[in-house]
Amino acid sequence: MELGRPAEKSKSKIGSLRLYFTLPIISWALYDFANTIFSSNINTIFWPFYIKEVVGSNEVLDQIASTFIAYANALASIFLVIFSPLFGVMIDRTGRKKKYIVIFTIFSVLATCLMGVFAMSGLDGKIFGMPIFLALVILCFIIAKFFYHSSLVFYDSMISDFGSKEEIPLISGFGVAVGYLGTLVGLSVYLLVMDGDFHKAFIPSAILFLIFSLPLFFFVKDKPKEVKQKTTFLSGYKEIYKTFKEMKSHKTIFTFMIAYFFLNDAIATTIVMMAPYSQNIVGFTAGKFILLYLVSTISSIIGSFIFGYITKAVGANRAVKYVGVLLVIALLIGTFAVNELMFWIAGSMFGVALGSMWVTTRTYIVELSPVDKRGQFFGLFAFSGKVSSIIGPLLYGTITLVFAEHGNLASRLGMGSLIILTLIGLIVHSRIKETEAV
Repeated sequence: MELGRPAEKSKSKIGSLRLYFTLPIISWALYDFANTIFSSNINTIFWPFYIKEVVGSNEVLDQIASTFIAYANALASIFLVIFSPLFGVMIDRTGRKKKYIVIFTIFSVLATCLMGVFAMSGLDGKIFGMPIFLALVILCFIIAKFFYHSSLVFYDSMISDFGSKEEIPLISGFGVAVGYLGTLVGLSVYLLVMDGDFHKAFIPSAILFLIFSLPLFFFVKDKPKEVKQKTTFLSGYKEIYKTFKEMKSHKTIFTFMIAYFFLNDAIATTIVMMAPYSQNIVGFTAGKFILLYLVSTISSIIGSFIFGYITKAVGANRAVKYVGVLLVIALLIGTFAVNELMFWIAGSMFGVALGSMWVTTRTYIVELSPVDKRGQFFGLFAFSGKVSSIIGPLLYGTITLVFAEHGNLASRLGMGSLIILTLIGLIVHSRIKETEAV
């Protein structure tokens, strides 16, 4: 029996590898690869740089560009908050996920392509005081981002179709790892752009998004289900309200949700504003920012790994506090940065905080939630994240608009507001005692 154990372990390893390398799971993971290209290329890098290129010709207009970027992201998030409860009902009623992933991905790809078309068109005329071509590019970005995030609602829920409860974390990790590779491939588009004409990245990024989505389109099958009791579309909103009411009777998790709202607010806003901010404050070129983005991505991977052990050692409650403190320090350094070195340090620390926030908060939700209500509370946890993605960009964009005449000080004030949000989150979180659990 003793001699047989190594062989059993080897067999187990082979079994886990076979889990990853089945056609449906590889196809599913490649969609993570595909949508990461959109997330990094369009949402974080080239679209913000394009807006800065078109709008920002001096310090005042740089701040107006930041306002456009922030408000457009907030508007896309508003639509997502409105419709995401309906998507949950669509999944529950039909069981169809791939169908909607295909539809929403195609809409996102088309809208991204139109961003490139309108940016190259140079259409004459103005609307709401801005060039028509720019207004159309911004509108298409809002549409593209909305459908991109909408597809993820169905994509994330699809993972339950591929394995057992024990296998799902492995499959999820595999998808995340493949997704990070998508970041690297997507950034190859920079060769077409270099330090100008950022709109040239839009159509190639859309094409890459579509190409790497095709395996899921063709090799993953939907698993429709027959639902005996039909639900109305409005029941999605009723479920959110019902869960919110129930959560209030669980004081600890209710308090944590409020804390998470503010912490995630700061993180979500930093992600969408870091490109224009780095240009405004320390004069990063597109090339330098892409290197910073890669460093932050690597830091996120390392941070996730390290904080997994920290969370296990000190508990999720204290680990969330550590991440919050790290985020405050990163934002402080970024807000008061006077040279590139300080920004490199801030970007690296933010990357660690970003990856670690997911590890610690999700673990804490599991600790705090009653088993029979865990699904409900995780749903509200995700909904809270979507709502917080509205408030932060709106706050940042309003600050840069109001203080635009003060030039780069407006950007520093916008970043400083995120420090306040993080501190509020930490203060609320401190009201939870480490011994509290459900």
